[in-house]
Amino acid sequence: MNMNSTANAFKGFSLLELMITLGVAAIIAMFAVPVYQQQVLKGRRLDAVAALYRAAQYVESARTTSGNEVEPALPAGFDQAPATGAPVYILRILAESEMNGGYTIEAEAVPPGNDACGTFSLDATGVKSNRAAEKLSPPQVAACWSGK
Repeated sequence: MNMNSTANAFKGFSLLELMITLGVAAIIAMFAVPVYQQQVLKGRRLDAVAALYRAAQYVESARTTSGNEVEPALPAGFDQAPATGAPVYILRILAESEMNGGYTIEAEAVPPGNDACGTFSLDATGVKSNRAAEKLSPPQVAACWSGK
């Protein structure tokens, strides 16, 4: 009988072992969650960039067939990034000016202000820019557009 009580005493985890395991898991999560969130942001930025190029191709094609006039709004599928599902960025066409070559397409995050890269812009001349709360340097803008 003494043998059975000793065998049952060693089954399971002690409270100390459980606390050590939870502590290790918390430390791993402390580093993993911010890295994961940054990777998600980079993926969303690349979705916005791809959507801007796709919308620019649509506008250029529409301008070719309609005699250089730009429609005031993008059709469904071209007006958000990603093209289907819940929008992460909303795209819109801005009016023609002397500086933009005919049009500018902007991609603004939903909700605005969540991304350090701010609002992405691509104009008819191919100039890429970002409008953010803080002024971005050219290397920062390049990093936003390349997903780095």
